[in-house]
Amino acid sequence: MESGPAIFAGVVFALFGGGLLGWTAVRVRQREPVAQGVSPVASATLAALVAVIALALGTWCFTRL
Repeated sequence: MESGPAIFAGVVFALFGGGLLGWTAVRVRQREPVAQGVSPVASATLAALVAVIALALGTWCFTRL
């Protein structure tokens, strides 16, 4: 019963982090902007950092089961 919220949060973080990391990689590979009006390097770096943090949070949630 108590592991339900941890599983849900872990799945949400993992899906968000994986999706963001994949989307960022595709945009960088195609040399398209990750965010409009921002430096391409800064936006790709920030998006990748947020994706890795989300994946780490998802992993942390799964270790709490």
